Amino acid sequence: MELIELQRISKYYQTGDIQTPVLDEITLKIGRGEFVALMGPSGSGKTTLMNLLGCLDSPTGGHYWLDSEDVGAMNLEARARLRSMKIGFIFQNFNLLARTTALDNLLMPLTYSTEKISAAEAWKRAVSLLERVGLANRMDHEPSRLSGGQQQRVAIARSLMNRPPLIFADEPTGNLDSRTSEEVLALLETLNREEGVTIILVTHDENVARHARRIIRIRDGRVEADEVRLPPADFEQAPTIPSSPVGILSQLSETLSTSLTGLRRNTLRAALTALGIIIGIASVIAMMEIGNGSAKSIQRTVASMGANNLTVFPGSAASGGVSFGSGSVMTLTPEDVIAVSNECPAVRAAAPIVRSRTQVVFGNKNWVPSSIFGTTPAFLEIRDWSMSQGEMFTDRDVRNANKVCVLGQRIVKELFGEQNPIGKEIRINNVPFQVRGILSRKGANMMGMDQDDIVLAPWTAIKFRVSASALSNANQSAAAASNSNVNTLNKVYPGSTSLYPGRSESQVANNPLPVRFVNIDQILAVSTSAEAMPQAIAQITSVLRERHRLQPGEPDDFSIRDMTEVSKALSSTTTMMTNLLLVVALISLVVGGVGIMNIMLVSVTERTREIGLRMAVGASPARILQQFLTEAILLCFFGGAVGILIGRLTAILVSWLLRWPTEVSITAIVAAFAVSATVGILFGYYPAWKASRLDPISALRYE
Repeated sequence: MELIELQRISKYYQTGDIQTPVLDEITLKIGRGEFVALMGPSGSGKTTLMNLLGCLDSPTGGHYWLDSEDVGAMNLEARARLRSMKIGFIFQNFNLLARTTALDNLLMPLTYSTEKISAAEAWKRAVSLLERVGLANRMDHEPSRLSGGQQQRVAIARSLMNRPPLIFADEPTGNLDSRTSEEVLALLETLNREEGVTIILVTHDENVARHARRIIRIRDGRVEADEVRLPPADFEQAPTIPSSPVGILSQLSETLSTSLTGLRRNTLRAALTALGIIIGIASVIAMMEIGNGSAKSIQRTVASMGANNLTVFPGSAASGGVSFGSGSVMTLTPEDVIAVSNECPAVRAAAPIVRSRTQVVFGNKNWVPSSIFGTTPAFLEIRDWSMSQGEMFTDRDVRNANKVCVLGQRIVKELFGEQNPIGKEIRINNVPFQVRGILSRKGANMMGMDQDDIVLAPWTAIKFRVSASALSNANQSAAAASNSNVNTLNKVYPGSTSLYPGRSESQVANNPLPVRFVNIDQILAVSTSAEAMPQAIAQITSVLRERHRLQPGEPDDFSIRDMTEVSKALSSTTTMMTNLLLVVALISLVVGGVGIMNIMLVSVTERTREIGLRMAVGASPARILQQFLTEAILLCFFGGAVGILIGRLTAILVSWLLRWPTEVSITAIVAAFAVSATVGILFGYYPAWKASRLDPISALRYE
């Protein structure tokens, strides 16, 4: 049965408008088990004919059947599969993979084989072939440590790894001395005689051709002579073992292994390729963590100035169309504060405020603070304020109206100088208060007012022992209106005369009557976040309207003020910082991606002959694409992992050495890793695609 059959095969090369004929209607048949020598001078077309027979090239015209299969009707993938199953190549220049052992060179064709065998079986087959060609003690040697004859023996053993029925030997002795040449030719004869392997030997040397049993002489693209010297060797053809298909997972595993092997052979180049991604990812992680820490620090600073604070003021009174302003009526109570804290999920904390402005005295020194606030311990949480010394008064002090207080830094400086005020007494409106603690330094607020010029005390003590009323916070016009004797339209009828004499000032001071309705000047609250402020305002409004029994359509008897402009400024600053970091990250990653594309393109050029060899032993364009794309992705994964580690270490060092605030960003780490993989795919695809489109013949001849 014929193994090869050609009918009127022609091959032309197009150069512009000129057609150059190489093969001119060649018709021949080659049976199984033949040892054929294709002879002819240089330029006769014998190598082109071998490339056609080896499914590395396509004819311009005619028909070619290999083992009864029409090769001319096959696409690139089918031809690659046919080369893997039925063809082995022995090249003049050996074409062994550099920096790869003899054993690994033999295992390479099995990567693209359609025959599914275990790794142990593949290793056993490779070792057996190396022993057969006399290289049992050279299996772990790289090509640079092997002689020319030994390299050719490795190439012969590699051609037999897939157990092909057909082997092409292109000038196998061209680079060998005479003794080694005889050894190689004797080995080919043995393969043909004992195993029935069909061998097609391309040579221009008459002495080499004499080892063949049949000589086909070619000149000017035509078969000039066909000389049968000896009949084909008799052999019993081994039955063809059907190969099982290679699974997707197995193929992916082989591609991954091949890619890792390729990267390991060029460790320095791989490291330099990944360097761009490493620098890009590391800079992104470091900048994101430093930026997040700075943003959080800015947010805390602005929050401490009241960016998330809400202030609830009581309503206003009016008379004769004249409004007396906020706080001219008493509408807020301590119970309102408790209700806001318990019933408003968007409010983190709330505290009452009773304001006073009076003289504070210690010894022979006195000072009038800009703020004297009666409040609760929740005030410090709302204002994000800590204690410098001592401790804050407690809720028990508030319930018992204990005369205790904490002072701001400015008060301590003005009244105590270098003395420690803890435990000492000051007098507020001639009422003694014991100093429990000192607030940490706060500085000026957004309006330029000194926030450290403050005294905090239980609101009950300020309300009932210092202020005794809310008139100190009321609009003066309201106070004047309440004391006026002028008759207006609101007072049509004169007041009636009291039946009992009023209490004197001394009686009021000595015997104060209990007050059933206790009002406060303000409610200070803080939302859970700057974004939750609108929700907190809506919830506070709903709770207070319900408590004050306001009907639908009735105006609020309170007003709420927030720090919208500060929140907007904070949001704008954070957004701008985030966008800036994203732009820098994008630039860094694009630079790293361009570096990967550049190095991968250089790698494709450098490994052109390797690509041609892989195609010759059965690698399809799709497998070449997968291999080089996998290498690019692996580089990016490696670069991303190392970049994340270096970025984290950089952020830690910056925080430790420069005391800059940093904060870990899991989102940035995950995004950086995902982006590094995406960069590998996007920038690695073109070099991989270019490698897969190489012509195997041109690639094998590339220098």
